[in-house]
Amino acid sequence: MGRESIEDAFADELISACRTAVGDELRSITYFTDETVDQLYLRSDLEQTADLIGFADHERLGFRSQSAYRNTQLGEYGATIRMFENGYLTRIIRGDHGVWVTADSLSMERFEELTSVLRSLLEVDGSSDE
Repeated sequence: MGRESIEDAFADELISACRTAVGDELRSITYFTDETVDQLYLRSDLEQTADLIGFADHERLGFRSQSAYRNTQLGEYGATIRMFENGYLTRIIRGDHGVWVTADSLSMERFEELTSVLRSLLEVDGSSDE
């Protein structure tokens, strides 16, 4: 696929994990770092009009805000869920990279499953970065 910031095999793992966790409700998957953004999946009935750079700029704030939640009684940061008129956006960050996933609708259990699997994949991939 020729992506800038992500290996094809890792992108395929993320797509497979999201499709399994979210199913037909999955709208899009975007991988991002502090400097790059790669849309990995966009459901065929959606238009490619999203401002990925604008979204990425906003979601990158999570790299810096993770430290604000450290050592609180809430526990370790898991994910951010945003509700919109036509769906949901879930952002998961681990280290210096993250993924945001959009979906039509999901139960809290499915959000938790999605978060868990993506956290694991991001931690494994991040541990091999040097």
